[in-house]
Amino acid sequence: MLAAPEYNYQEDLDEDDRSWWATASCATGGAGLAPLFFSEELQDIAAAKRMCAECPVLAQCLEGALMRREPWGVWGGQLFLNGKILTSKRRRGRPPKVARPEDQLPDVAIPEHLRSA
Repeated sequence: MLAAPEYNYQEDLDEDDRSWWATASCATGGAGLAPLFFSEELQDIAAAKRMCAECPVLAQCLEGALMRREPWGVWGGQLFLNGKILTSKRRRGRPPKVARPEDQLPDVAIPEHLRSA
């Protein structure tokens, strides 16, 4: 079986060109939004993902996070841990028998060209 060719993000993303950052939704809040994007609380993670979902530079942010293998936090609408995208997260402790609606994280679509990464 042939492996899919690896996508080279460095060819498509110039590390020095961060002009897109000025239009990022999270850049408008300054450092005050950092606790939201790097929180362990599900409601904070959900709020960060909702903010990313409306962001005009979601793809550039996600590309950069994948390239840098971000250790944790919400980047480009996705939750990262140890450089990989987490598909789900739950509260600490024993899971409830009935799922809590407030524990559902918003689903932010991954741009097509990044799905194989």
